[in-house]
Amino acid sequence: MSNLYRKDFPIFDAPENSGLIYFDNAATTQRPKCVIDAVSGFYKKNNANPLRGLYDLSGRATEAYENARHTTADFLNAKDCEIIFTRNASESLNLVAYTWGMANVSSGDEIAVCISEHHSNILPWQMLSQAKGAKLVFMECNPKTAELPETELDKINARTKLVAVGHVSNVLGITNPVKEIASRAHAVGAVCVVDGAQAVPHFKVDVKDIGADFYAFSGHKICGPMGIGVLYGKKELLEEMPPFLRGGEMIEYVTREGATWAELPHKFEAGTVNASGAVGLASALEYVHQIGFDEIVRHDNRLTSVLMEEMNRIPHVSVVGSENPEKHCGIVTFTIDGVHPHDIASVLDSEKIAIRAGHHCAQPLGAYLGLPATARASLYFYNTEEEVRIFAEKLRNVRRWMGFKD
Repeated sequence: MSNLYRKDFPIFDAPENSGLIYFDNAATTQRPKCVIDAVSGFYKKNNANPLRGLYDLSGRATEAYENARHTTADFLNAKDCEIIFTRNASESLNLVAYTWGMANVSSGDEIAVCISEHHSNILPWQMLSQAKGAKLVFMECNPKTAELPETELDKINARTKLVAVGHVSNVLGITNPVKEIASRAHAVGAVCVVDGAQAVPHFKVDVKDIGADFYAFSGHKICGPMGIGVLYGKKELLEEMPPFLRGGEMIEYVTREGATWAELPHKFEAGTVNASGAVGLASALEYVHQIGFDEIVRHDNRLTSVLMEEMNRIPHVSVVGSENPEKHCGIVTFTIDGVHPHDIASVLDSEKIAIRAGHHCAQPLGAYLGLPATARASLYFYNTEEEVRIFAEKLRNVRRWMGFKD
């Protein structure tokens, strides 16, 4: 499968990247030629300010932008008016915190989050709890399996106003039970916000089936351009929320004294929109859909299984999280005894292997696990088994290259 799709990605053919093994897909994926062409094609043929001009070119730009919204809505099983284009998942989550959160959370309320969250799904809720006098409550995962115990879900109670959960952890790769969490949130009258940045690239997401009130993801993690993100929100909630940003195009009418807002979703998209990014995202979603998530899941699991099997044979290497490769979603975080993760990444970089090292924007999780820094290899459908085996071979030598005798 990998060799079949790898040819679609020009970056691997660039002379500067000869021999590159790219295992940092949880940070950002590479872009296929169809996405690059879609962005370029917009600027070549349809570049105008969408939604504003009464001339043909602007009309085509508007059509391309709104078609991208429709493609995104279909991808998530949502309505077009429930899809808001943002810059990234971080902005999407902040939008919810500053609009729904500031209007609905009060002193004494609780906001429940998972300890394994990316900072983007913690910091907005810290801000909100501090601003409104609410309490931030952490649901803690099992440090060995990375799963959320049922008892931790009991922290969602009558005082809970909002539950924020990552669909897939960017450190542990575990898939959280978001459908059950949403159900528990609704049972106590709370809303459920899901960070889907790591989930959307790897398996089919149906926001209606999950029952999420809000769902966020970034285009660049699913082969789309940087600078385009998505917030799904239930229509009835979005209609009640005030705008996040104010300016051009998000208004219906402006007077000296005030303004009325445009209909959904435009009241949340102030100023000139990232039309080329939206078009590129739509192309990426269509490309991934053509490959098929059944194939992507099979490929993720197979490569992860090979990688973990190889790593388990290497002395002094420890994988963090579940022992089951199928629960890693292509993400394998690890440590090497006596070697700092930054040194692991630097040594592997000298061998043209790109991995991530550090706290992975999840410092509360690192503190909870007693692992302030780790190394992370993250795979995607264009990676190959040959790359995995080369990676394992180089990993086996890291301690020796760092001066250890064993």
